[in-house]
Amino acid sequence: MFAVPAPAARDLIAYAGLAPAARFGRAVCSLAAVRYADGDLGAYHEFAVAFLVRDPVDGGIGAFIHWLPVNQSFTLEAGRSIWGFPKEMADIPLDLAGRVKRCAVRFGGRTALELAVRPGAPLPTRSAAPSIVAFSHLDGVTRRIPWTVSPTGVRMRPGGATLRLGDHRVADELRALGLDGARALSTSTVTRMTMSFAGAEEVR
Repeated sequence: MFAVPAPAARDLIAYAGLAPAARFGRAVCSLAAVRYADGDLGAYHEFAVAFLVRDPVDGGIGAFIHWLPVNQSFTLEAGRSIWGFPKEMADIPLDLAGRVKRCAVRFGGRTALELAVRPGAPLPTRSAAPSIVAFSHLDGVTRRIPWTVSPTGVRMRPGGATLRLGDHRVADELRALGLDGARALSTSTVTRMTMSFAGAEEVR
């Protein structure tokens, strides 16, 4: 998770009709790499660029998914058609075996970004699965998607991330937010997580 200038974040996601959840002039941009091992959409790798936003329905906090490359075609089609997630096909190598967890997103051999995360201290596991609201935008429609997650093996620390930006439209967007060489607010790693997405509801 990175703190970014709120006006820049607001301008970037204005197309979705959502406002970043800003405080003291800063918004939160979250980067996430996920290896899905089992589920309705099969096994695949995914990378997400998301922003914390104000939920226009109840005024709470939600996560707007700005960019969501994946490395398998079935999850791409399902994610776009069912939930309106902005998925696109990419090569997403993950190296999770070492102490430092590494991910890259590449298109035709060109590197869009590389992320390395150093795990922190273990956190207590919650007994109840927290409920989150995700937002997507595709083909001019913004959607609201209730989402529950149940993580185990969570580690967290301040800082702990190294981000290298390459040659891609989204890399340029992150560079414009000041993320090239920026220090992360915090990083988290999760050994295992189960998720459930409800149906998407159109916001506008």
